[in-house]
Amino acid sequence: MLARPSETTGRVDGSQTAPSVIRSRGNEKLKLVRKLADRRWREKLGLFVAEGEDLVEAARGAGIEPVELLVAGETVEPELLAEVSTLAHPPRVVGVFRRGDLPAGPHAESGLALWRVGDPGNVGTLIRAADALGPAYVALSRGCADPTGPKALRASAGAIFRVPTCGFDQAPRPWIALVPRGGDRLSEVAATGTATFVLGAEREGIPDELLARCEARATIPQRPSAESLNVAMAGTIALYELRRS
Repeated sequence: MLARPSETTGRVDGSQTAPSVIRSRGNEKLKLVRKLADRRWREKLGLFVAEGEDLVEAARGAGIEPVELLVAGETVEPELLAEVSTLAHPPRVVGVFRRGDLPAGPHAESGLALWRVGDPGNVGTLIRAADALGPAYVALSRGCADPTGPKALRASAGAIFRVPTCGFDQAPRPWIALVPRGGDRLSEVAATGTATFVLGAEREGIPDELLARCEARATIPQRPSAESLNVAMAGTIALYELRRS
């Protein structure tokens, strides 16, 4: 079921044969997977790698097919696939996908705009939250982690194939800055029903010049002794409040 792109090789007479199994570390498909571990190559080639059956099936469920599919024991020797994997426990399946096939553009009334959120786990988790509590988009500024990187992909749990992403300035208005203190109560702001919640990196937060571009500021009530919430938690709570308004 998984090996659709490479599961058979057609002959001139129309019959089918099983594909040859990759047995060399120098194989071009394995070289490609190694390259795509680097963000620069992902951006240059417009490709990325999804490891594991769950991610590949999530892509297919969204109507996105891999351009290459490597299946341990079927199209490639398991040891060779394990060598190119970024996972502690090597997957049975690795798919190569086009970045251009992912959903793009806001295409929703509300969402999140991430300002220099560099942690890939947080970026992936926020995309997953947008999927669960949407419909919602995720807008990304320069300096954000690559949502197609291995850690962000795993954190998104396949939501990257369903949630539209766009550039930061493409996020629709109004922009609501989520700040630790001093903003309007989040539940009151969310009652408007539509918004782009702007979130900054945990240490730097949202710079003053960006705050000045936002129509409003919102704060999630918390105990005085608490410093702040993790950015992924804050974004998830904001989407939840918006959804239940």
